[in-house]
Amino acid sequence: MERKGWPEEDELVVCTVKQVKDFGAFTELDEYGQKEGLIHISEVAAGWVKYIRDHVREGQKIVCKVLNVEPDKHHIDLSLKDVNEHQRREKIHDWKNEQKAENWINYVAEVTKTGPEKLEELVDQLYEVYDSVYAAFEEGMHNGADALIDVGVNSEQAEAISNVGIENIKIPYVEITGYMDLSCPAPDGVDFINKSLKSAAKIKVDEDVKIDVIYLGAPRYRIHVTAPDYKKAENVLKQSADAAIKVIKNAKGIGSFHRHIEAKA
Repeated sequence: MERKGWPEEDELVVCTVKQVKDFGAFTELDEYGQKEGLIHISEVAAGWVKYIRDHVREGQKIVCKVLNVEPDKHHIDLSLKDVNEHQRREKIHDWKNEQKAENWINYVAEVTKTGPEKLEELVDQLYEVYDSVYAAFEEGMHNGADALIDVGVNSEQAEAISNVGIENIKIPYVEITGYMDLSCPAPDGVDFINKSLKSAAKIKVDEDVKIDVIYLGAPRYRIHVTAPDYKKAENVLKQSADAAIKVIKNAKGIGSFHRHIEAKA
């Protein structure tokens, strides 16, 4: 989806290499109406570049960092070497999501009978509020049409954006595992262990979190947590283990938690 105006300095942009010369490479910025950018040979790779075509070639999709923008001269300086692999992957992922969002927003225009001019106004409006049009669909998916109405989107379009987001965006989940060693020498120690396992599995969590406690063989148990992100998953894992160990220690037993599996004592 085309952005208006010019990119900001330090912004990451997706480019198509159009022409490779001995002194550098000319590119088109895919997100900015094919505006032209230049990667000087000194910005192609770290160290001395003997053959520039070993690093870039015509037709290649690359991610560059914007070094300098001169709109009056229609000139953009870019760097390829300043973009690491993580940044490249993340930017390409976001760019592909924005391509999906372009199809979705055209569908929204179709079902709400929004003409080309009004659609352009809607896209501009979304870019003023969100980093991307895809982010607007995420907002609608997570928080409903009201969140979009609150930032000025009309109710019919907001409902359509929310519905499309719900239908097409899947919340990513992460899975992590931890291990507990639980033992209780009391005559009714088995009952206390069972009670501790129930405590671990039944701590209060959000609806988007799942906890499974699995027996691996005395005295070891595994806690498996599924959650939307690692921060929440780690927090739930700790709470779950703490709940079980508290029950065991109150019964004069022994409990310990290991983030990674360890040899049994």
